[in-house]
Amino acid sequence: MSDTETLSVEIWSDIACPWCYVGKARFDKAVRQFDSGDKVEVRHRSFELDPERDPADVTEVVPMIAEKYGISPAQAQANEYKLGGLASAEGLEYRTEGRDHGNSFDLHRLLHLAADRGLEPAAWDAFYKANFADEDSLWNRERVIEVAVSAGLDRTEVVEVLDDPSAYRDAVRRDEAEAAALGATGVPFFVIDGKYGISGAQPTELFAEILEKAWGERRPEITTIEGGEGAEACGPEGCAV
Repeated sequence: MSDTETLSVEIWSDIACPWCYVGKARFDKAVRQFDSGDKVEVRHRSFELDPERDPADVTEVVPMIAEKYGISPAQAQANEYKLGGLASAEGLEYRTEGRDHGNSFDLHRLLHLAADRGLEPAAWDAFYKANFADEDSLWNRERVIEVAVSAGLDRTEVVEVLDDPSAYRDAVRRDEAEAAALGATGVPFFVIDGKYGISGAQPTELFAEILEKAWGERRPEITTIEGGEGAEACGPEGCAV
């Protein structure tokens, strides 16, 4: 497909972000409802919510959220239950208790590897499910390798990337620098056709509206001008003389 036949969408996200998980499901639903959905080309971009966290520092989500935002553990747990309900409404599984949180830099490096191997959508879906739905914690090396391989990546390549801190490092940093340049301070952040920025897990209806708008501007409706006398034309029945 040429660029004129596609609608580009870039999505900045983090695997650790529950709103990215929900927002992607809402956006995907909008694409399925969109008449030209097969013309939408999505590119996932990296954004770390907790880039300063030590990779060895893995903690449970609820106490982490309580401490970070100065709320009670009960409030933090209630927020998780609310997110679980919103995820369920989008057809997603969501583990509301006992989930872990960690540094996502290595995940983003592997997601860039997946993009190079034509496995980007499968890898994002696999890591999202592993983080938000599965019982086993995602935040350890062997689990990361297992999930990456389940998405179709070659185990040897996955291990090589994890063992080389420079592999795809610059690609992740470029994504993050571009997000900052666009003014994105949180995720999910969607850029549709390079002109419409959408922040947050917006309703499916909003995504659908912007997709239609962007596609209509790319392929505007033709206004037919009939003209006056002397503007004869030929039709199925022949040509008037």
